[in-house]
Amino acid sequence: MESSSPEKVELPAAFEEVPIDHLAHLIADMLERVMAHNDQIPLSPESLTRFHSRSAPSISVLDYLKRIIRFTNVEASQRSCLLTTLYYIDRICARMPLFTLSSLTCHRFIIASIAVASKGLCDVFCTNSLYAKVGGISVTELNILEREFLSAIDWHLMCTRDILQEYYVSLVRTHSTSRYVIVGADSPGSASSDSDLDMDSGQSRPPSPVVPCHPRNCVRSTVNEAILIDPVARSHGAPQPTVEQNMAFAALQQTQDGRMDG
Repeated sequence: MESSSPEKVELPAAFEEVPIDHLAHLIADMLERVMAHNDQIPLSPESLTRFHSRSAPSISVLDYLKRIIRFTNVEASQRSCLLTTLYYIDRICARMPLFTLSSLTCHRFIIASIAVASKGLCDVFCTNSLYAKVGGISVTELNILEREFLSAIDWHLMCTRDILQEYYVSLVRTHSTSRYVIVGADSPGSASSDSDLDMDSGQSRPPSPVVPCHPRNCVRSTVNEAILIDPVARSHGAPQPTVEQNMAFAALQQTQDGRMDG
């Protein structure tokens, strides 16, 4: 009789050595579960951001990540760019309590995050025109998203290697199928602890503190918890009302057009 449990996949202790395809699966698995929960929260005008799409893209998060990985190929720092996206989610949720990562926001958030992270972490990075083409949006839209993104994270692009390692270990530990396991070291976070990723000045800097936030609003918490969700809205289980959503987008567009005309 064949076992129903998934075959275990062994991963290296350090995130820098994990195959990029496995890392994409780990991140996509977590984001898909977050999106599934957050999609049940009714959309309100005050919660709208520039990252909201009118409808959810047809491409899955995993395929979207694979597409970005394939066509951008941002040297060895690509793993750091992907994991830094999780740090950015936590940081934005701490600063913008109404923000939720849903099927309407995830894809735009990902492409803006990786574009920003690559410029902070990589000596060589792609142009916004390429990121926009890969991400399926116009370069004008990506430029706007980039400005909104930098403002949302308060221009805090960098975090330490230890924090990214913690995200990596958490992704493995909380994977929905438990098929991944880290092997090869007793202390996964011990390697290269001095390799701080904060490179604004070209010098080593003290480790960046983790942004404090409610446990249920953090990627770093157990994924089985309701994370990236406004605690007040957590009790609302109704699906997103389409009519209200369209009205909210219309109001948002009118406001944005007014600002541009002014």
